[in-house]
Amino acid sequence: MTEQELLDPARAPSREGVLRAAEKVAALLPPTPLLPLEVDGRTIWCKAEMLQPIGAFKIRGAWHRLSDLTPEQRARGVVGVSSGNHAQGVAWAARRLGIAATIVMPSNAPQAKLAATRALGAQVHLYDRASEDRDEIAAGLVAQSGATLVHAYGDPWIIEGQGTVGIEAAAQLEARTGQRPDRIVACCGGGGLAAGLALACPDADLYLAEPEGYDDLLRSLACGEIQSVADLSYPTDCDALQTPRTFQINFNILNGRVAGGAAVTPAEVTCAICATFEKLHLVVEPGGAAALAAVLAGKVPVTDATIVTLSGGNVDAETFARLLAAAA
Repeated sequence: MTEQELLDPARAPSREGVLRAAEKVAALLPPTPLLPLEVDGRTIWCKAEMLQPIGAFKIRGAWHRLSDLTPEQRARGVVGVSSGNHAQGVAWAARRLGIAATIVMPSNAPQAKLAATRALGAQVHLYDRASEDRDEIAAGLVAQSGATLVHAYGDPWIIEGQGTVGIEAAAQLEARTGQRPDRIVACCGGGGLAAGLALACPDADLYLAEPEGYDDLLRSLACGEIQSVADLSYPTDCDALQTPRTFQINFNILNGRVAGGAAVTPAEVTCAICATFEKLHLVVEPGGAAALAAVLAGKVPVTDATIVTLSGGNVDAETFARLLAAAA
């Protein structure tokens, strides 16, 4: 890939790009654990991305994107859109690289995510999730400042960076069991992680888990064209997966590539949160538990070489305590 191609925001993400991102991430961060969990007599393998420095896998794509900016782009800053995990990833990378960052975040985002993003030095621009379009707001900020847009999922660098989860997990599974993953179950919002995993692990069947009311990507794949969420005010604790619609760049990768998936209910998500806490002794946020929720509910099939993403752990203490109490 030429330097000009590498810098083109309209380029298609590739497995070559995922491997390049994996080298960059490996030089920066230690691998997160791949943990065994027995489910109905089978051992599945949970990728514990809540143990990243910002508590979610989003640091991977953010670092890949921001570290590829030219000096001129760095000087103009970046604008991101996020419910909180991508926000922290961009803010973390921006602070490390000396780049000004503005993040468009919903006003009802978890307080823990808002506070952590600001603590990392980013400026937060709030919007109403139900009545305003975050992408339009971000486009206006980019037009005013000349900053680079770092979208949460509709960006080739972000997709490649998130795909490093698959590169890392596949190597860990092979080292532990001698097997390559034949199935991956991923939490899914806009499709950045899913598309990255599709590129990273082309031989593995890919299953997606979306929260009830926000299964637009699965519906899009079923009908062959992008569908939007019908009601952005539909209540869910899975704030990290409340994306309005996927982008064409994600859809192009996933169309015909996804083996199946499921929408998970609040009760199923709560069950997965409790199982993660009780059996793995880890805190996972609702959106980060969606893939495990689909597995525990029997909505997706698993094998002994199945990788399940636990994609984040940024949850307000009050929400976590409420969910644990509800399952008691």
